[in-house]
Amino acid sequence: MNARADAPKLRILVADDQPGVRELLRALLGGDDGHDVETVPDGQAALAALAAGFHDLVIMDIRMPGMDGITALEKARDISPRTGVVMMTAYASVETAVKAMKLGAFDYVTKPIDIDEVRAVVARFIDAQRPHEAEEPQIESRDVVGASDAIRGVLELAHRVAESDATVLILGESGTGKEVLAREIHRASPRAQRPFVAVNCSAIPETLLESELFGHEKGSFTGAVRQRKGRFELAEGGTIFLDEIGDMSAALQAKLLRFLQDHRVQRVGGSGDITVDARVVAATNRDLEREVAEGRFREDLFFRLNVVTVTVPPLRERPEDIPPLVDHFLRLHAPDGAKPKKVSPRAMRLLMGHSWPGNVRELENAVQRAVVLSRGETVFPEQLPPRVRAASPGEIAAGTGRTMREVERDVIAKTLKETGGNRTRAAAILGISRRTLQNKIKEYRIDL
Repeated sequence: MNARADAPKLRILVADDQPGVRELLRALLGGDDGHDVETVPDGQAALAALAAGFHDLVIMDIRMPGMDGITALEKARDISPRTGVVMMTAYASVETAVKAMKLGAFDYVTKPIDIDEVRAVVARFIDAQRPHEAEEPQIESRDVVGASDAIRGVLELAHRVAESDATVLILGESGTGKEVLAREIHRASPRAQRPFVAVNCSAIPETLLESELFGHEKGSFTGAVRQRKGRFELAEGGTIFLDEIGDMSAALQAKLLRFLQDHRVQRVGGSGDITVDARVVAATNRDLEREVAEGRFREDLFFRLNVVTVTVPPLRERPEDIPPLVDHFLRLHAPDGAKPKKVSPRAMRLLMGHSWPGNVRELENAVQRAVVLSRGETVFPEQLPPRVRAASPGEIAAGTGRTMREVERDVIAKTLKETGGNRTRAAAILGISRRTLQNKIKEYRIDL
């Protein structure tokens, strides 16, 4: 019996040293049930696959050469805590099952493989991901990608404010995805079926911005050969997103303040007011409170805009979002009809080690470049931009006359210093689990 046609499709990783088991599960879960199935022969390869891209579920044998499944399970929880793990073994015992469950396994199946049992476990996993009626619904997004508590907090706040018509001010560095978040607020709001109009206030010359925002009448200035509606009018019933609001001139700040007060606009050269029902979401990478203090931004406008403030943290403060973002961009930029490429563990460590001054925008550009330059199915370090390949604080010369313990301690200490003490990011750069890093810090008595 096949899985339900309407059931969500998962990205599943199968780790087993027996080729026959891997191919059986690939055919069963991939071909018959339509899931995206990747297979690997051992625990170490499973961890590398998890580091290279997000998987919904791992089905992993307990007894494998090299790294056993229990050890791999412990490390997998550090690398990808949102991924479910199902253990399988031909040596079933209560003790092994209990240990696997205590370490965070979702469920446990026995060999030889029972097709109905595996399907039932996958179905239970899918059902467990759905919010139940008595539970608080999970906040998800098609466009805002990330696994960190920080970005999920941002998304939760965005969805809460989306239900109202309150003006929203989005703060964050360039490239953090402020427009993406603004679109998410619009998509989650009752205005979702009406227009979303975006204006970059710094990209339009000041002499044209007033006409662009508020429209103009025919003959109001040289070149105004016909009447033209402004962006506010075009956003009727929907949302207008004003990006780089901190770059707006004092004259236009006054006109925007008037709109926020009474929802009226006046076209350039016009004599009458036009009432417009549009919600304002504004964004800036400037410190508006400082701009107000130094007289470059109106204080009354700042308080009108600052009804609800959402701050998007820079990517360097949430490195755990890098793997799901990379996976998202690999899918986004895959050639039409082609299977998304994967990222080698070494390349992923370089991506995790870069500070990303250009934030998510810079990461997307790096991934897109790698997809274009990569000829095979995997992205390797040489396809990454030079500035990303140079971000490798975990690789320093050992020098001579020093013990391996001394070298290891210095590498860990240097990496922690360069990541500002962020253990998740440091562990990713070093290619070890966060738990291993914690133990090394304690062993070497490294002061943070």
